[in-house]
Amino acid sequence: MSARMLGKGISWIFLIALLIGNLVIGARLYSSQEGAAIDRESAYDHMTMFTMALEQIRRNYVDAEKTEYKELVYGALKGMLQSLDPHSAFLDPEMYGDMKDDTSGHFGGLGIVISMRDGILTVVAPMEDTPGARAGLLSGDRIIEIDGESTENLTLQEAVRKLRGPPDTDVDIRILRPETNEFEEHTITRAIITVDSVKDAKMLDDKIGYVRITQFNAPTSEDLTKAVKELKEEGMEALVLDLRNNPGGLLNAAIEVAQQFVRRGELIVFTQGRDGRRIQRYTARERNPDLDLRMAILINEGSASASEIVAGALQDHRRAILVGETSFGKGSVQSVLPLDDGSALRLTTAKYYTPSERVIDELGIEPDILVPFPPEDWAKLLIKRSRPENAEPEEGEEDLEDVVDIQLERALDVLKGIMLFESKGQMDTHMAQTESGRKALLSLR
Repeated sequence: MSARMLGKGISWIFLIALLIGNLVIGARLYSSQEGAAIDRESAYDHMTMFTMALEQIRRNYVDAEKTEYKELVYGALKGMLQSLDPHSAFLDPEMYGDMKDDTSGHFGGLGIVISMRDGILTVVAPMEDTPGARAGLLSGDRIIEIDGESTENLTLQEAVRKLRGPPDTDVDIRILRPETNEFEEHTITRAIITVDSVKDAKMLDDKIGYVRITQFNAPTSEDLTKAVKELKEEGMEALVLDLRNNPGGLLNAAIEVAQQFVRRGELIVFTQGRDGRRIQRYTARERNPDLDLRMAILINEGSASASEIVAGALQDHRRAILVGETSFGKGSVQSVLPLDDGSALRLTTAKYYTPSERVIDELGIEPDILVPFPPEDWAKLLIKRSRPENAEPEEGEEDLEDVVDIQLERALDVLKGIMLFESKGQMDTHMAQTESGRKALLSLR
């Protein structure tokens, strides 16, 4: 063995010894606080076993070029984080750099939000007017291959990285649609994704307005406030807020939307971490919330994250009736913890809870009134809405006329019933204030 190699070996052994020594000291300190619990889980024993396995791989694996310490340790960290939950991950320096670049928003993509469901890469929701939506991808679709490679062992972050790329470039994906158990192959051209978050603000009938939020970003709250104000000027007394296929977005935007409809100081959402520790409480700060507006909120399996926070808060505070289907169930908090070599850990450190302490993650928000509506019909409905009024259906779109938004119709029925009940109560109060009125009420009863 050369002196240079010997020196490297001694340096590495010294590093391992130092690491184990630090772990032993830490374990002993922790032991003084936790008592017998640490005796059942010795950091020293397990790190010794890890080091021995590492050296066995270094000495005996057939392809020596794959056994560099950096690659082995990175692989171990990747597996370690991946085994915890779908949203925790090890980010090598390149992936960590990509993640930081994403905050600028300048990237090409398909316009779909993805997550892991039962260990399978799954479409949470396609954003409308994006390549993914135009290709016909639906909530619940399982992405089996990307550019001919299986997604079976990919982490969520690796899949996102493969799907994103320069605008005007193509990506091939193969999906499995659970409803039909059929495979589909799509070639989709990436594009810069820009989607208006507040859309379709309009009056429907009987003083009921409608607004749809497609995602939660910085302008969402301001745009919603403007839309609601304009609809109230047209006589709106009740609102249908549509959060279907809204995959979420910024937490602050969700809080700003929710606080428009609940009393100042009321809890909107809180996070809770390890051992039940509450990390953060988010309360309403709006000085003049709209408390008189009757509300129904539409949700489905594509409603996730920030959508679930808004829906859960307004449901808990009895400010809205939820109509539709159980939401996706993405309610965990990820913290990014940088490491010295430029890599980072993306680690789940808390979960979101509604004001009544319901956990959102993996369970979702259940509607007050369950109304199933297939994802295929939702996609057809969006195409139908996007067509100019009175336009003739194009080839292959003849069946769009048969699509009825039964979830919206049910929400309208609920709001009409509430308004009728309230108006009757007001009439009863008015009549009871006069002798003739009291006699009329008695005759009705």
